[in-house]
Amino acid sequence: MLSRRRFIGAALATGGTVATGAALTPLLGAASATAADATAVAFFTRPMPLPQVIAPSSTANGVDTYNISIKRTTKEILPGQLTEVFTFNGGFPGLIRATSGRPVVINQYNKLDMPTSIHLHGGHVAPEHDGDPMATIAPGGVRTYHYPNRQGHAPLWLHDHAHHMESEHVYRGLSAFYLLTDAEERALPLPSGVYDVPIMLREGHFDTAGQLVYTMDDFRSRSTIMANGRAWPYFQVAARKYRFRLLNSTNLRFFTLRLADGSPFIQIGSDGGLLERPFSTDTVALSPGERAEVVIDFSRYPVGTQLVLENTEGPGPAELTGKVLRFDVVKTASDPSAVPATLRTLPALPAVTGRRTVVMSMDEDGRPAPQGYMDGKVYDHHRIDNTVPWGGSEIWTVTNSNQAIPHNFHIHLVQFRVLERNGNPPGPAEAGLKDTIRVMPGETVKFQATFDSYRGKYLYHCHMLDHAAMGMMAQMEVV
Repeated sequence: MLSRRRFIGAALATGGTVATGAALTPLLGAASATAADATAVAFFTRPMPLPQVIAPSSTANGVDTYNISIKRTTKEILPGQLTEVFTFNGGFPGLIRATSGRPVVINQYNKLDMPTSIHLHGGHVAPEHDGDPMATIAPGGVRTYHYPNRQGHAPLWLHDHAHHMESEHVYRGLSAFYLLTDAEERALPLPSGVYDVPIMLREGHFDTAGQLVYTMDDFRSRSTIMANGRAWPYFQVAARKYRFRLLNSTNLRFFTLRLADGSPFIQIGSDGGLLERPFSTDTVALSPGERAEVVIDFSRYPVGTQLVLENTEGPGPAELTGKVLRFDVVKTASDPSAVPATLRTLPALPAVTGRRTVVMSMDEDGRPAPQGYMDGKVYDHHRIDNTVPWGGSEIWTVTNSNQAIPHNFHIHLVQFRVLERNGNPPGPAEAGLKDTIRVMPGETVKFQATFDSYRGKYLYHCHMLDHAAMGMMAQMEVV
């Protein structure tokens, strides 16, 4: 567990309020360094893999059925070394493509030697298929999950949620993209096909044998940054527009991403799919579990350009955590794609039927075994913390009462609309549909959510999964 000094230092660095290491400078070309864990690493020497597409075993009767094995495998994350990871069907990461209105059924076969429980993050699903922390798949067992996909397009993802084990399982790789599309999204002239690239970001601490080392709440040692399961890769692009679907699948790390030359992205989406309108920005911020979709136009660069995607948030040595991947412009290409001025129209918010407050906190007094709390309580699966009337539309006010420790907030079942951050209107990145949102020390976020899909018990929790494993979860029942 973290000492108070280590907790506060990590928290401040993660929040970006205290600088760690030297200021970032453009990092072009190949380089190498020695990681804090003494593992020799090389930057930008190997290509970034694409996610491994998982194909359905059956498409009969309008239902896509998958048989997926939750299993160990080895991957070359660091050059020349094989690392054991946990995977869905061997993908690190995997990818499922789904369509709104077309159900998906997944038979998850647990071939690990510990329980698992699979959650479709951002999915509107019945409680028995939501991946409750206590509804686990025993080692050697199987559980069938039904996903009706009665929601609009969104970059969802699958990950483990077995209580006290979810943080280590996700850290070791048990996560996959679940990209849900619909006719509205497909009708837009956005970059598509090979120019539509999902990128899952994660971090790790490796020993000298190249194996992942897991320690609860280890902020500082997880200094190896991975993109699609490879440490500091390069990705070859044509001089044209690309759509990148970014997912922060880390347990604890916050990213603030920028291009090394300071040129802009066009952000087009967040957790719940496309924004109403795109906007130009030179940074994209992602807390654990958050997603963002951006378009980068490489036509402004000549062939031969090498451009680093940087991270400007700590903790950890900036010479390591400040690099994510490198884009190499290797050819020209025609480009019929475009980013429309209007991407979608979200429905008007319904009348408010109720209001709730949630206070997130964690012990920060230096005790050896700190715990996390929702409204002063550690998670208890026997307890209902809030009863929510079905069909209602509520405003929730979420506060981080800690002085130094950052959190973020994820609610199951629903996507929400952010109304205020610290009393101010949300910025454009938080103007769409969300299911996860950062809440820094002392901050308050207000959002509105409508509970009109399923009845039953669902979680809300900090999606810094080490914090969730330490008790920072609560349970609501929609009745």
